[in-house]
Amino acid sequence: MAEAGSHNPTILPPNIPVPQDDGAAGHLAGLRLPDLALPSTDGASVNLPSLPGRTVVYIYPRTGVPGIDPPDGWDMIPGARGCTPQSCSFRDHSGELKRLGVAHLYGLSTQDTAYQQEAATRLHLPFAILSDAKLEFTKALRLPTFTAAGMMLLKRMALVIDDGVIVKTFYPVFPPDKNAEEVVAWIQASR
Repeated sequence: MAEAGSHNPTILPPNIPVPQDDGAAGHLAGLRLPDLALPSTDGASVNLPSLPGRTVVYIYPRTGVPGIDPPDGWDMIPGARGCTPQSCSFRDHSGELKRLGVAHLYGLSTQDTAYQQEAATRLHLPFAILSDAKLEFTKALRLPTFTAAGMMLLKRMALVIDDGVIVKTFYPVFPPDKNAEEVVAWIQASR
């Protein structure tokens, strides 16, 4: 057991449970995104279906803050742990995704923009994170969720979107730090 207040969100602990495909994302491929503006960490509002070209959105439950313990039992929830490693993976592969024709890259969670801003700054993310704190996007697409510590959170996934239509869903995602590599490999193979 880690000492209280020693949480390091960049490290994936061994033996975290692997999420299983519960079919909750099976309906997403082929859907047009809802016409909703989402606040982002760069101060803009982003309406995903209005973006031309290819967009990648990786979705995660919540980023942790160094030194602040996650909710009780967090590491035992399949797929919960790993938001920071997933974000860092997309950060590290963002140039490669751009070279492969991805015009827009975003993270997305149900945390508010102020909370997300801390992570975006600390992790030096070269892209914005979108907030669905009101759960409008989540409900419109019927995205898979779970509840922890009284919070409605999104299950981890990634979406490849072409001109506002979901063309590929990565779900479940495990390990989270390999999600960007999976997206890169799929884009390369589908060219």
